Amino acid sequence: MPFTEERIAATCDITLENLTKTPEGRLVLTCIQCGTCAGTCPYGDYMDYPPRRIIALLRLGELEEVFNSESLLNCVACYSCMAQCPRGIALTEVLLPLMKEEMFVKLPQVPAELQTALQNTLRYGNPQGISPRKRADWVKTAGVPIRILPTDPKPTDVLWFVECYTSFHPRGQDNSRAVAKLFHALGVDFAILGNDEYCAGECARLVGEAGLFDTLRQRNMNLFKKYKFNTIVTGGAHAYDAFKYLYPCHGFNYPLEHTTPFFAKRLNELKPKLTKKLNYLATYHDSCCLGRHNGIYDDPRNLLRAIPGIKITEMYHTKITSQCCGGGGGGMWLDTYFKAKNMERLSEKRIKEAVATGADVLVVSCPYEISRFEDALKVMGYENKMIVRDVVELLAESLGEN
Repeated sequence: MPFTEERIAATCDITLENLTKTPEGRLVLTCIQCGTCAGTCPYGDYMDYPPRRIIALLRLGELEEVFNSESLLNCVACYSCMAQCPRGIALTEVLLPLMKEEMFVKLPQVPAELQTALQNTLRYGNPQGISPRKRADWVKTAGVPIRILPTDPKPTDVLWFVECYTSFHPRGQDNSRAVAKLFHALGVDFAILGNDEYCAGECARLVGEAGLFDTLRQRNMNLFKKYKFNTIVTGGAHAYDAFKYLYPCHGFNYPLEHTTPFFAKRLNELKPKLTKKLNYLATYHDSCCLGRHNGIYDDPRNLLRAIPGIKITEMYHTKITSQCCGGGGGGMWLDTYFKAKNMERLSEKRIKEAVATGADVLVVSCPYEISRFEDALKVMGYENKMIVRDVVELLAESLGEN
């Protein structure tokens, strides 16, 4: 059952107290206890309270033991359980976030790495803890002019929401430079929020920090209202999810696109400009947000096929069965916590499968995955066998000097 606009609207006022009195809550209670959710969870072996068990306890009115457990920290919000649920229950959308919020309040101690990321996000507007005054510094190295709305507030067609990793992380900035180059190649009228932008907050909410998400959402919504634009475009898969599924409950009604389908829709115009041949054998990793959650499977592959010289080979697990990188739902900042529990890093598990294809390039469409997979390649000794590139980076590389 797709998560439509109508279903999104129906979740806006759901709380733990009124859950079972809402349409989505009543759907939760129809769970047939098949165990698919636990079986498809990448950390299912470590999940003391998978959705099936949570629902069983909900029926019994005995959720307190769930809230007093750290088990749900193992949920990386990969949407596998929700995508595979035969009843179409909004597990990752509704049930698990509500459980995590209550659990988060009762955690005796938040894992240090996660606590630092959340505190940084509250204080600086980004999990890296970098001064917000440096958010737009990467623009100086873009190679093309980029308009920043706070200094030049005239209307724009596209408001490009850059997000944190693509603003501050060195490899993420490569993504931003590539997007800027592609926008210019297509003659797109665009602008960014610059240093005024805040993290979209999706991972904060899905790890259980609903208050932090509300703060970030309100700040960004106030910014959007200051400017005139036609469409919001973001390369952040998690920001895309936040704007599509979480912000509408608070007045967000702007047209929205992720950069991958944005460029795919303009492929007829873009393809003649892709003149540089790239002799790569590529394998594409379907991100959880864009893939399982939003069904964006063909667009990135169509973009890759348009690049001269690119050949595609698929991993064993692909599209709806794609393996998670482990970065969602706060997992980006829980690697140390997982390692202490002797849990295999999901990014390393995925790299094994990618390397097995014999591909030269692992292609992604989510900024989180660049740093996660590049780190996994180094840890596993495969850095000389494979490189990681966002699809927009390959498109920009194929533009050559045009």
